[in-house]
Amino acid sequence: MLSIVAGDGGMGRAVAAALVGRGMPPRAILGLPDSPAGHSPELFSGAEVLFDFAAGDAVLQNVRAALDGGVRNFVIGTTNWAADRPAVESLLHERHAAAVASASFSLGVMLFARLVEDAARLFGPFTDYDPYLVEWHRRTKPDRPSGTAIELSRRLIAAHPRKTRVAQPLAHGAPAPEELDVAVIRAGAAPGMHLVGFDAPGESLEMRLTARDRSAYASGAITAAEWLLAEARSPGFHEFDGVVDSIIAKQSIGS
Repeated sequence: MLSIVAGDGGMGRAVAAALVGRGMPPRAILGLPDSPAGHSPELFSGAEVLFDFAAGDAVLQNVRAALDGGVRNFVIGTTNWAADRPAVESLLHERHAAAVASASFSLGVMLFARLVEDAARLFGPFTDYDPYLVEWHRRTKPDRPSGTAIELSRRLIAAHPRKTRVAQPLAHGAPAPEELDVAVIRAGAAPGMHLVGFDAPGESLEMRLTARDRSAYASGAITAAEWLLAEARSPGFHEFDGVVDSIIAKQSIGS
């Protein structure tokens, strides 16, 4: 795999380290570009895959430059770039390129999200059980709530018959019955914890996923790249859920 990693922060370095550990070091790890116009397309020449874990406002520039440099496969794990997503999708279709984009590339997070959906459907008919979500990351994490918390909230609300939206974080008073309360903690050095609970007067059930480091996220990102390269994929965006489904299907066939 001939790859470039955009973003020299914690996740970018974790992906690069995982690639080195698998005997396929990236050709380059790109930090901030030297020019306001972004990175030069020549930097991407010859690469098969771009792993983009840079700042959200750099995704469009990075994808455009990489496409100009000949890259046709992208793994995008950056958050806070929703405003540029339509433009990026248009570029992918124009250049016949494919991308797997996800707020999280952890296999544990993806399977946890499915458990959350199932739990929301099971508890939903019972009005005594009120769902909630808590996420805790290191003090320096810039986005709040996390991309994973946003995705978990979306799935829970979609599966739950009585929740329709997330409660505003700074609103005064108790959340409305149809609102899902999401608590965000930014303190210390915790790499990441997400907890979904269902509380009733007589009992409480909680499901928790705690990250010890970024290795699970990096491994999933590489799995997504390998999925892209395994065969020709249709232009545009692909969900990491689809990659997970393909892994489950292969294991079922193998067993």
